[in-house]
Amino acid sequence: MLLARIVLIVQAVFLAVAGLAYFIWPQEMANLSGMLLMEPAAITDVRAYYGALQIALALYLVLALLRVDLLRPALTLLVLLYSALALGRIAGLYLDGGLQQTFNLYALLFEVVSAGVAFAVLRTLGRIDQAVRREGL
Repeated sequence: MLLARIVLIVQAVFLAVAGLAYFIWPQEMANLSGMLLMEPAAITDVRAYYGALQIALALYLVLALLRVDLLRPALTLLVLLYSALALGRIAGLYLDGGLQQTFNLYALLFEVVSAGVAFAVLRTLGRIDQAVRREGL
């Protein structure tokens, strides 16, 4: 359980910081990946999707830290979220010829590691549950 909580804390902090950065400085953050926000609608979209959505995910992870029954669903969400992002990024790198895209390669590394760690912790919790059931506790 402690390892699951550590993973959720780290992810919540990362998502909250990134979300706040995208919400407060949308143009600067978008420029990191080479995006140019040319219209107010684009800026608003980045604030909402990259900013507010990440903040909401961070808040859900904090809620999961407060309620034990949400630990597994939160870890499952992280596995699905980061796996989908990594697969989408891999497809984009392939389709767009992205071996020179440093930003996307670092992001892909983070997503793969995050999904892998969340998956490993989720499996460990499952094994603990099985052991407890076998012992009849």
